[in-house]
Amino acid sequence: MKRNRVILSISMIGLAGLILVLNLTSPTEAGPLGVLLFFTTLFIVIFGLVSFLMSVFYRMTSHKKEMGGKDYLYAAVITFGPIMLLMARSFGAISIWTVGLIFIFLFLVGFLVYKKV
Repeated sequence: MKRNRVILSISMIGLAGLILVLNLTSPTEAGPLGVLLFFTTLFIVIFGLVSFLMSVFYRMTSHKKEMGGKDYLYAAVITFGPIMLLMARSFGAISIWTVGLIFIFLFLVGFLVYKKV
């Protein structure tokens, strides 16, 4: 339960940072460091949202009340999907093949987490 509160508070701080980055700068003004800050804060916010939704799903469907360490790794893998789609979109390389490759990559990383952890 304490881990969920920490993730939620860090996610809210990331959301505030993301709003500041989006309102105060443009991509040309921000430069590479600003783009890195944008994707990092976006990852933190989406990770908080995914971990919250996973904990609600576990409480509704499972007997366990808390998420374990492996579940947070799965949340990080799921979180990286929208980030990769957004990066592909920013490069202008979004197609059905790109989306398929991203889903295959996420499946393989999830399988790796399942086998190794």
